[in-house]
Amino acid sequence: MKELEREILIIGAGPAGISAAIEAAKSGAKVTVVDENATVGGQLYKQIHKFFGSAENSAGMRGFEIAQKLEKEARDLGVEFWLSTVAYGIFKEGVGVVKDEENLIVKAKKIIVAAGGIENTTAFPGSTLPGVMLAGAAQMLANVHRVLPGKRIVVVGSGNVGLIVAYQMLQAGAQVLAVIEKGEKIGGYGVHAEKLRTAGVPICTGTVISSVSGKTSVEKVTTVDAEGRENEYDADTIIMAVGMSPMTELLWNAGCRFEFIGELGGYVPLHDACMATTVPGLYAAGDVTGVEEASVAMEEGRLAGIAAAAACGYMSESERDAKCAKHIEALRELESGEYDEGRSAARAKKLELFSAIEK
Repeated sequence: MKELEREILIIGAGPAGISAAIEAAKSGAKVTVVDENATVGGQLYKQIHKFFGSAENSAGMRGFEIAQKLEKEARDLGVEFWLSTVAYGIFKEGVGVVKDEENLIVKAKKIIVAAGGIENTTAFPGSTLPGVMLAGAAQMLANVHRVLPGKRIVVVGSGNVGLIVAYQMLQAGAQVLAVIEKGEKIGGYGVHAEKLRTAGVPICTGTVISSVSGKTSVEKVTTVDAEGRENEYDADTIIMAVGMSPMTELLWNAGCRFEFIGELGGYVPLHDACMATTVPGLYAAGDVTGVEEASVAMEEGRLAGIAAAAACGYMSESERDAKCAKHIEALRELESGEYDEGRSAARAKKLELFSAIEK
């Protein structure tokens, strides 16, 4: 098997991975980014809404515009991209990669895993009918391929993804009949929910789908609330936005320590404030460390990129600490603004558990 050497290898070209690449390359490090997709940007390409937050996190820009901007900046800095390339394992010998149908072992001085998250699903009678799809598929159809997923849509899930997808479908010309949420409260930001309410879309909390019917595809959706009241919708499409889970397989394979933290999507790797895991030379950033917003992923990526570059000798410890402090503070601001106390406490718990291991 052919072996290659690289300085910093980043797995994942989403917001965290590209941000890590940019920070490391700015310091002078030689960076290679691997991604199984044919394009750079990950989840950003599915998002056409304008981002909140700071100018550094591209507030006011749409997701696909941010992806294009970050890719250009990375390429201008000399970052090497291996697209349509799969990283399948992290071993003592190096990282196993399949590139251009060739099996390779990449020996990297430092590795950053920014593999992102995977969408969750839920089952109900009729959930296998054509017309039932995940939010990511609906976003790809509408935003990338310019194909309307359906004309009369029911969205399941009122987190930020569900609310944003529902509004995107309205913008694309579909009729959104309802947003269904099994919890008692709306899970996403109020600003997203108000946009839908203003457009006349009901958000039904404490409600689940009891059945879906249709001869060859979705034709009717029946819901039931906590008091047993039923509603029927003449829908042709159901979009499921019921959360994501971190894609942690590579980190498990590498031997990282994990902890189950439900607020962050399940089992997540423990890491320090600069995203170093319990495995020396291995860093993690973005949704793989706990599912959050793209702005958080970008800040974590910057931290990982700075730390990896410093570990390769491109800056002193004091320079690293000063640079990291800026992005740690940016994360705190995101938590105190748009993020609820539960997520903030969950992030703090990860750091405390990591510190306990180090002691």
